[in-house]
Amino acid sequence: MTIATSPQTWTDQDWMALPREGHRYELVDGQVVDRGHAGMEHGYLACVLVAALMNWVRSRRLGAVCDSSTAFTLANGNRRSPDIAFIDRSRLQGLSRPPQGYFEGAPDLVVEILSPGNTVDEMHQKIVEYFANGTRLLWKIDPNERCILVYHGPEPDRLLRVGDLLEGEDVVSGFEFPVAELFEPWDF
Repeated sequence: MTIATSPQTWTDQDWMALPREGHRYELVDGQVVDRGHAGMEHGYLACVLVAALMNWVRSRRLGAVCDSSTAFTLANGNRRSPDIAFIDRSRLQGLSRPPQGYFEGAPDLVVEILSPGNTVDEMHQKIVEYFANGTRLLWKIDPNERCILVYHGPEPDRLLRVGDLLEGEDVVSGFEFPVAELFEPWDF
């Protein structure tokens, strides 16, 4: 749902003043788009992968892992909030804490988890935009198909299924995660 009727320039102050409760925003071509919430499965998958990435990244001081509440200001002025993002430590030099506003530039790793409301065109536009702005690796997770598409550019390079290993390659050096663990059935 778009809440701005005409494109405009958004300052950090304007952006921070938007109501947050129950909303997750992106700025696309000057218009604020409310992405809403994606449901429990989406949130659960994000938490599983964030926990694994965070443990790996923090223990090795590789950079920073952020969730979907973090907006990244891209060179074209759009603000995107991927479900999970990683920023390499080389881009964080000189910072003693995370910025209180928005990170300038695209994440090195983007993770997008498909939601029922996502369209093919919307996802493709995001992926193209991330790579045009410096993203080096993207994982697109499809909960319904229980698979992950791996991207190094606007088109997918590999399809991973249960039984395969998700790797951070040279972006999140040494990180490996069994795809089966992401889609593990609950047994409570």
